[in-house]
Amino acid sequence: MDNGYIILGIIALLFLSMYGFAYFSVAMERVKQKRAQKRELEQEEIRKQQRAKNQEIRDEKLRKFNERKEEIQRELMLLEKMKQKQKVS
Repeated sequence: MDNGYIILGIIALLFLSMYGFAYFSVAMERVKQKRAQKRELEQEEIRKQQRAKNQEIRDEKLRKFNERKEEIQRELMLLEKMKQKQKVS
């Protein structure tokens, strides 16, 4: 009878270890999924910040371009006025 309890205990231990192994693999898969999702969110945030930074750079270039354009327009108007004064004189 003692051997029966030992065999029963070994079989129970076998089933418990099979259940534990199955649950462990599922739990590890969930952990991997959470890590991958977190990594994806971090990468998306980095991309978002990079896009914002690039947009700021483009805006700054556009502002400088417009300032230069206005400056050239003022110079052209000044030259046109000087040309008109010379024609009048």
